[in-house]
Amino acid sequence: MNGLQVMLFAQRARDAVFSLIVRRGFAAFGRRSRIMLPFRVGNADKISIGSGVLIGASSWLMVPSREHPGVVLEIHDRVRMNQTSITAVKSVVIESGVGIARGVYISDHAHSFDLPDVPVRDQPLGRIAPVRICKGAWLGQNAVVMPGVTIGEGAVVGANSVVTTDVPARTVVAGSPARVIRTLAR
Repeated sequence: MNGLQVMLFAQRARDAVFSLIVRRGFAAFGRRSRIMLPFRVGNADKISIGSGVLIGASSWLMVPSREHPGVVLEIHDRVRMNQTSITAVKSVVIESGVGIARGVYISDHAHSFDLPDVPVRDQPLGRIAPVRICKGAWLGQNAVVMPGVTIGEGAVVGANSVVTTDVPARTVVAGSPARVIRTLAR
């Protein structure tokens, strides 16, 4: 075993131990799920993670408010994400088998920006609407999913797209704002 192999083994072992230690802090944390470090989380007890989930290094799972009862961020089985930021105050659901590329941002809320003398970050939330990413969808690198969006089963979101409206199942969308560019075979 060379030095690189030793370091990769040590890194995997560290992430496995971290996942075992923190699992009880979540509302649910399925078998064979792993969080790779570094990782940032807020209000983990309002986040449910299914089985066989891989949360890649530098991902953020944030629930900034405890206003809504119960779980507000659900990540179902076999989801894969890498350097992903998800923030939820009411409801973000990512169904099973979803692939999320590097740099994706998903949120069920947005700040208001109506008050000219108040920094945007200090203004109240202006829009809160549930987000759902259905089974087997793929979100390309640096995609942004805005509040109120449902991405249909098996849909593909192109890299650098901004999704502001629902995406039908088995379609490919791309652009800013994202538009349907192709329908996939069913």
